[in-house]
Amino acid sequence: TEAIGLYNIGQSCCLNSLLQVFLMNLRFTGILRRIRVPSCPAQRKNNVPYQMLLLLEKMQCGKSKAIGPTDLAHCLSKYRVKLFVQHDAAQLFLTLWNLLKKQMKKPELVEELSDLYTICIQEHLVCQNCSFEIKNNSTMLTLPLPVLDANSHKLETLKHCLQYFFRPEELTGQNMCFCQECGRKTAFLQSMKLVRLPQTLTFHLKRFCCERSSRMYKLSHSLSFPQELDFNEVLTENQCQADDNEKATWQYELFAVVAHSGSTSCGHYCAYIRSLTECKWYCFNDSDVCQVSWDDVKCTYGRSNLHWRETAYLLIYMKKHPQ
Repeated sequence: TEAIGLYNIGQSCCLNSLLQVFLMNLRFTGILRRIRVPSCPAQRKNNVPYQMLLLLEKMQCGKSKAIGPTDLAHCLSKYRVKLFVQHDAAQLFLTLWNLLKKQMKKPELVEELSDLYTICIQEHLVCQNCSFEIKNNSTMLTLPLPVLDANSHKLETLKHCLQYFFRPEELTGQNMCFCQECGRKTAFLQSMKLVRLPQTLTFHLKRFCCERSSRMYKLSHSLSFPQELDFNEVLTENQCQADDNEKATWQYELFAVVAHSGSTSCGHYCAYIRSLTECKWYCFNDSDVCQVSWDDVKCTYGRSNLHWRETAYLLIYMKKHPQ
């Protein structure tokens, strides 16, 4: 069975949830199975891809309902991933991915891993005085989506969050940029354009905010997300920098939700994942795994009057295969 839990070895719910999301992704495990195994025992002990592969094999061959990720956790601790502390899922996801990419020695696997997860964005800056234009391409592992607009109004759907992220913004005052043509700082219009989307697309809903007093708090208002997402229906032509062949692949299905419950100082993570072989939803809550419905997944939309309830924090979508 695929539904194997991971024991909590001491505040490891965040790590457990992310590991389940990685290892339930058949494209990722297809890459993981082709890694070059380190030659000596010491190298194998400290190699993150290899330890993750061992964990996958234990999960698939074991007869118990859950296993412990102890060896992988100790391996990660060698790279400043602390044990027995609370982690932020978005930050830990980036850390895990960078360690995997760095320690996969085969260039073709590194390229496949990048193609599987990385988003390509083009930043446009246009001088409002002389129309001088600057273009910069960059890659991102997740799209960090605000859940409030500039006026602190709540964004209530994933579509609204995406449209707000890609909206043009005028850079004035202290945010002005130096223009080579004008020879001075001027107001610029900044816009983000989508160039390429990966097979596995991850959104980070920025629900944790910092007040002026530096106190962190959680935004728990309802924010809905769909089972199916077509970027061509979300963004305008001006917000895309891609050809028709690329945009034809921008249709996605929800694969997983990493949800957070509790407060910023005392919280818990679990993962809702749709099995790619069974097309059924499961909730992975450390060692407990159970089948759930779409209505159960929708409970992670959030509610303002229930701050301690589960709210979606990471949304992972997968490209739909052509019928």
